[in-house]
Parts: sequence; structure tokens; C-alpha cells
Amino acid sequence: MGNCIFCGQKAGFLKKKHKECEMNYYSGKQKIIEIISTTITGNSDFAILDSEINSIADKNFIKKNEIDSLYTKGFDNAVDTFLSEGLLTEISEDKIKKYREHYNFEQDRIIDQNGSLQKVAKSSIIREILNGTIPDPKLNIDGTLPFLLQKSEHIIWLFPNVDFYEQRTKTVYQGGSQGMSVRIAKGLYYRASAFKGQPIKSEEMTYICRGLFALTNKHVYFASQMKNFKVPYNKVLTITPYEDGIGMQKDGANTKPQIFKGLDGWFTYNVISNLNQL
Repeated sequence: MGNCIFCGQKAGFLKKKHKECEMNYYSGKQKIIEIISTTITGNSDFAILDSEINSIADKNFIKKNEIDSLYTKGFDNAVDTFLSEGLLTEISEDKIKKYREHYNFEQDRIIDQNGSLQKVAKSSIIREILNGTIPDPKLNIDGTLPFLLQKSEHIIWLFPNVDFYEQRTKTVYQGGSQGMSVRIAKGLYYRASAFKGQPIKSEEMTYICRGLFALTNKHVYFASQMKNFKVPYNKVLTITPYEDGIGMQKDGANTKPQIFKGLDGWFTYNVISNLNQL
């Protein structure tokens, strides 16, 4: 006779849980996620939130060490709710700040597991730019950057492990050959011929390398073992956002379209296009 993994009572022959207990467990976790989210977006009374979380956890067999992940999911939902209305307002950011300060999450590790804090930071940067202010997020950077920044230049955002592609011209020849064949052995022929084909050129995106992609208040930077360059924002001729990257072409007679894959395309597009207007 097994015991229920939730309530600890007898579950029946070869059974490990009561169906009702399991339903209560999962519905309790969902309730906690929802009240965390609504408290952040609403009245921000976290003292009451603490009491409600403990009450639901006790009634629905939720262990203390399981609650951290619910703080993360509740925070994710709150950020998505804020962003569904557009960029985060200062009021929304203040509510997020109160949540972080109340729980004092260790280096925000718990609530940023899915990148929601980065969403908040990016939204704040875009809002500042749209308000005509050059953002300076004061990033904590480990190690030395491979960029020689100007005196009045600072990093706005860094994307590591970005794949760089560039449009290259590929040439193939199509046509035929003619000439006489000389038999030099049984079954073996040697053709002395002239190739009269035409070169056919096509353009294709070619993978170049992987490197560090940076946005500053003045330039786009890319650094790798194979390729290093910077592009002033006012020299960006075209830019196309993708879900996981951007397409870009700088001004110049012989420049080729480039693609950077492995970054936030929406954010990068908005930083470049809007800073170019300041």
C-alpha cells in the first residue's frame, strides 16, 4: 500500500498519489503565480502577498523549495503584462523595483532565469532614446573589451556569440566543350577541347565567423578572431529586424549586406534607428 506523495496518506494499492491532491497541487502553484503577477502589476502590497503564498502553499502541498520558481514565473507574467501595453512606464518600473527590493533576490538570479529583467532594461533604454536622452546603463562587464571606444563613448548593450554572415558573389560556369577525341587505349579516350562556357554569378549569404556584437551611443561594433569593425549609426544605410538577429548594410559603393544572428533583433533595430535620429 503506497502513500500519496502530496498529502502523505494512504493512496491505495500500487498508487503514489490521490488525483484530488495532484489537482490541488498544480492549481495551487498556478494561483501563486497569478497572485504574484497581479500584486506586482497592481497594489504592490508584498506583505499581504507573503501571507497568501504561505497559505496556498500549506493547503496545496507545495514545498518551500518549490516557491522560487513560482516567483520567477509570476515576475515573467507581470513583465509581459506591462510590455503588452507598449514600453514600460516609469510607474511600471517602480513597481518592479519594489518587488526586487522586498524579496532581495540574490543578484536577481531567481527572477531573471528567463530574461525578464533584461526585457525591463531594454525597454528602459528604448524609452530614454525616444525621450531624446542618450542612455548610459552602467553595465557590469567582466574582463576587457576588444573595442577602442572614443572618450565620449560608452557601451549600451553587448551580445556575445553572435554569428556574422556577409553576402558574397559565387561564380559558376555553364556551357559546353568541343574538340577531338584521341583513343589512347582500349576503352580510354583523351579529349583535347576548349571550354566555351559563360560565367554565371549569384549572390549568397556566407557564414564568416562568431564574435562579440556591441551597441554604443555612437557605433555598432563587431569583434572576433577573424573580423573586427565598427559602423557609425549615421553610416547605416538599411537595417532589417528579425526575431533572432538583424540584417544591415552600411553606406558605401562596395559594401555588402550583412546579417548578425544570435541577438535581439527588435531591440537592436530600435537602438540603431532611433539613436541615428538624435
